[in-house]
Amino acid sequence: MSITGPQGKAARALIQWSRDHVARLTGLSADQLADFEAGRAQGGNELADRVRAALEGGGAVFIDENSDRGAGVRLKFPNRDLKPIGRMENEGGPVGDDDI
Repeated sequence: MSITGPQGKAARALIQWSRDHVARLTGLSADQLADFEAGRAQGGNELADRVRAALEGGGAVFIDENSDRGAGVRLKFPNRDLKPIGRMENEGGPVGDDDI
């Protein structure tokens, strides 16, 4: 599923990442990301997939549109779990695989 610009903007707001941060993660400029979020971007699915991958890495989950409900976005973890996860992610040491 490819995401829309408004979904990307909503996900960025939910995970509380700045436009500059997401732009760096995706290799886009902040202006290109703003154009994507406003529905003005060129780049099609490849651009949307880059933005989606970055935001999913931050804890966003994209919800497909179906016959009963529209497309959306939510957090992967409840808010109460986000601070402990962030603390664990930044504790240092060698990088390894995890289940999260």
